[in-house]
Amino acid sequence: MKPVQELLNKRDPTLYQVGPEVMVFDALRLLSDFGVGAMVVMDQGQLVGIFSERDYTRKVALQGRNSRDTPVGDIMTRDVISVAPATGTRTCMALMSQKKIRHLPVVDGDRVLGMISIRDIMDDIIADHE
Repeated sequence: MKPVQELLNKRDPTLYQVGPEVMVFDALRLLSDFGVGAMVVMDQGQLVGIFSERDYTRKVALQGRNSRDTPVGDIMTRDVISVAPATGTRTCMALMSQKKIRHLPVVDGDRVLGMISIRDIMDDIIADHE
């Protein structure tokens, strides 16, 4: 069981993030531009939520809201589940399955180091088996 810090070390260190005041439409464009399914929401350097494609579909599209007039802070997931850099990948996979989530911020104290997805974990498992 390797620590998630090893997964972060193997990839681009860019932390994709957005502020809570950004309109959902603009955040969706960023998700598309970056090729990711979720971003952390940061306010004055603090993690305040996660914005994901799932947030958009369930809290904007299905509720008939306008993505150009809705700030990310109104629909983001506020109760962020995160892990420490030393957390094992197996533990992360179990947590994601149990909580039905696809992304986990990796946090060291108050600092967000990155975010891992279930795809990152699956890719690592496949690579270990090859």
